[in-house]
Amino acid sequence: MKPLHKILFSFVLGAGMFNAQKADLIVTNGKITTMDDKNPEVQAVAIKDNKIFQTGTNAQILKLKGSATKIIDAKGNRVIPGLFDSHLHVIRGGRFYNTELRWDGVKTLKRALEMLKEQAQRTPKGQWVRVIGGWNEYQFEEKRLPTLAEINEATGDVPAFVMYLYGKAWLNKSGLKQLNINGETPNPMQGLIEKDSNGDPTGLLVAEPNAFILYSTLAKLPELTEAEKENSTLQYMTELNRLGVTAVMDAGGGFQNFPDDYGTTDALNKKGKITVRLPYYLFAQKKGSELSDYTKWTGMVDIDDHGHNDHNGIDYHVEGGGENLVSDGADFENFLFPRPELPATMEKSMKEVVSLLVKKRWPFRIHATYNESITRFLTVIEEVNQETPLNGLVWFFDHPETVSEDNMKRIKALNGGIAVQHRMAYQGESFIHRYGKKAALASPPVKKMLEMGIPVGLGTDGTRVASYNPWVALYWITSGKTLGGTQVMAKENALDRKTALSLSTFGGYELIKDYEKGKIKKGYFADLIILDKDYFSVEEEEIKDITSKLTIVDGKVVYGDETYKNVSPAALPVLPEWSPVKYYGGYQTK
Repeated sequence: MKPLHKILFSFVLGAGMFNAQKADLIVTNGKITTMDDKNPEVQAVAIKDNKIFQTGTNAQILKLKGSATKIIDAKGNRVIPGLFDSHLHVIRGGRFYNTELRWDGVKTLKRALEMLKEQAQRTPKGQWVRVIGGWNEYQFEEKRLPTLAEINEATGDVPAFVMYLYGKAWLNKSGLKQLNINGETPNPMQGLIEKDSNGDPTGLLVAEPNAFILYSTLAKLPELTEAEKENSTLQYMTELNRLGVTAVMDAGGGFQNFPDDYGTTDALNKKGKITVRLPYYLFAQKKGSELSDYTKWTGMVDIDDHGHNDHNGIDYHVEGGGENLVSDGADFENFLFPRPELPATMEKSMKEVVSLLVKKRWPFRIHATYNESITRFLTVIEEVNQETPLNGLVWFFDHPETVSEDNMKRIKALNGGIAVQHRMAYQGESFIHRYGKKAALASPPVKKMLEMGIPVGLGTDGTRVASYNPWVALYWITSGKTLGGTQVMAKENALDRKTALSLSTFGGYELIKDYEKGKIKKGYFADLIILDKDYFSVEEEEIKDITSKLTIVDGKVVYGDETYKNVSPAALPVLPEWSPVKYYGGYQTK
């Protein structure tokens, strides 16, 4: 007979081994789209640690229930992998989110102006009312932009800055006074301060087509305290979680300096508070110093170090260089004005930086709106590849609305990828006005990219040049329509809903050769969402209003609506007290 202590040890060991085979969390009763072709739809999924443990029927998966397993009932709702926005500006956007009144999704200009007036009344002295992109006139029933008179009437003596994509902005009278903009203020390069017949500024700032006039004006507005920036960033991430976003490739951005402006997300990551996966790219800021900046950054950062914090496995690390590598390569994104001609110095400065990144094995991404720019960029990359082979290094173009088939062949030959965004949902009418309907119908030629076997990811480019709502992107790429209902993309170029979803899930990850995310499949990271409407069956117009009922990132619930309040983190109070986010939230889905 075994001694009692050995019997007890065997019992404890056996119980431990038994529990080791049990799930931490199980989602049941779902219509679960896995994006796994071998097992496309299941009823339940088990999660262990931060990975998908098993998928199957309720009966199969509930066998994995242990004494500590949490059970979440999907109540027959559609469940999909978490959405991956392959081009978004979260680190910069998060710093300012709580200061911004979002007109994203607002249905009428009347309501937008009411919100502006209400917010002006609660904004304290020393602060501004700001509307920072993510909307256009065609989303409004009135189909027009606000006037300066309407903005001045709504805001009174409170300084206000209202930005329309990256095309123009309106400063009210108080804002002009605060910034000391007067008849003597010169126009910045490729920008216009509109003046009346007396030579006085009207308040309209125009990008012609360089958005520097908008960037630089924004940079003069007051910032939040560090505690408020942390709160602001968390509020923005929660808003993304509400829309089903579980991961983002951050594309840097103008006036987003490394490492100085990354302190907020650095601090949140160390505390384990980040709720979206956040690999980020470093964006050159100063013309003439790009090579020295990238030389410094490649010396500071180990690009292969994807080390996590002590709390979870959520990605937060430098992924590479871009989206703007050199100032000479900026072809902007403003279809209100003609395509800019890149300077003759572009090739030299671009080649220096790309050569450095390839030698250091840093992935890179390049902002490229126009085919003419892409032709020249590709010549540079081809020359670098001859001298220092890419050898499978991750690289891709962002945006390329007008890329040609010939250039797509060159991209394919260099094993490059393409990240597309829904900028045409916001600027489609402007594009048609300038370049014609025929040119718009294949801008960008997404279906051809996929037919050619080029990796393609879908994103938004929020928060300024478009909204951060990924469902607007999925609406645009499946319907071919702008926010205003204009058929901007040919039906034959639009994608079916499952293919479109693949670009927002595992397809986006394939851009960066990450093959462990974007599917609800055994061994994949556990990022998934329960939808409030069935993406695969709702009417076309309803797609852009879909939200998440429950969002899981890295195996943990990070967001839940009222239905799932008991299993979700408590809502974080908004700081500061006067923040528009406290009163309106973000994207207006109702």
